[in-house]
Amino acid sequence: MIAFATGSDPDTTPEERFERLVDLPPSSKLVHKVLEEEAPLTQRQIRTRALLPARTTRDALAKLKAEGLVEERMYVPDARKRLYTPLSITVPDEVDLSE
Repeated sequence: MIAFATGSDPDTTPEERFERLVDLPPSSKLVHKVLEEEAPLTQRQIRTRALLPARTTRDALAKLKAEGLVEERMYVPDARKRLYTPLSITVPDEVDLSE
């Protein structure tokens, strides 16, 4: 499979991306988690794995892209489709996730 990158934001750190992800709705967090488990994926593949409606998946991906948390690439076998890959996130040391 061949895919081409459309770009990403190299100016953000994984910790900054984590802070952006925290502020997003649960559907966006779920989509990001699905992508962390297995990527790259198309919208349909994400929707199937996350058990989300098409509209919710599109909205979640749009929010993730707007925040610079996923990379979108062209899917060469079908140029109408896109592949999505998450950018790495790191939980800052000062954040306590046990709350």
